Amino acid sequence: MMKKYLAECIGTFALSFIVVLAVASPSTPIPIPVIAGITLALFVYSIGPISGCHINPSVTLGQLSVKKISFKDAVFYVIAQCFGVLFTILLVKFLQIQTLSASVAFSNKIFIAEILGSFFFNFGLASVVYGKAKGQVSGIVVGGSLFLGVMVASFGGALGILNPAVAIALNSLTVVYLFAPMIGSVIGFWVYAYLVSER
Repeated sequence: MMKKYLAECIGTFALSFIVVLAVASPSTPIPIPVIAGITLALFVYSIGPISGCHINPSVTLGQLSVKKISFKDAVFYVIAQCFGVLFTILLVKFLQIQTLSASVAFSNKIFIAEILGSFFFNFGLASVVYGKAKGQVSGIVVGGSLFLGVMVASFGGALGILNPAVAIALNSLTVVYLFAPMIGSVIGFWVYAYLVSER
């Protein structure tokens, strides 16, 4: 039982840590959305069979909204994800990595852009959760969906974080990056659930 929570903690730590490193190294030759997408894809294959690889509180909320996870597990998943972020923050401070707080002033446009990005990400992710994208392609679909979601949000003027846990690690948790990913996730899962329903 505890293994899936530990898996969520480790996965959230890895994703948030690599994104923080990428943001702190603006000269990196690989775009951050690609780094995040590849990292998430790898963890889908490694911890997906253990926990489902949420590693994102908004994903957990989205799955809870369509009853793909119990309320109890959802609570413990979010707690585990928070511990993962805490480890990232502590390690970044210990290694004395200079990070920049990425922030964008609130606007309706940015809020909607982040919702849209989260929608596309979770809509694609839902295809794996509902068993429509199976096996070897699952990581590619999830990682690709994250890449698409980040690009959509970024083109709309938002940062394209799509993950409140990563926003905390980046010291960028605002109303936009807390609530927009959650709203987009719930809508993405509900729309996909409707499309695959037999009724």
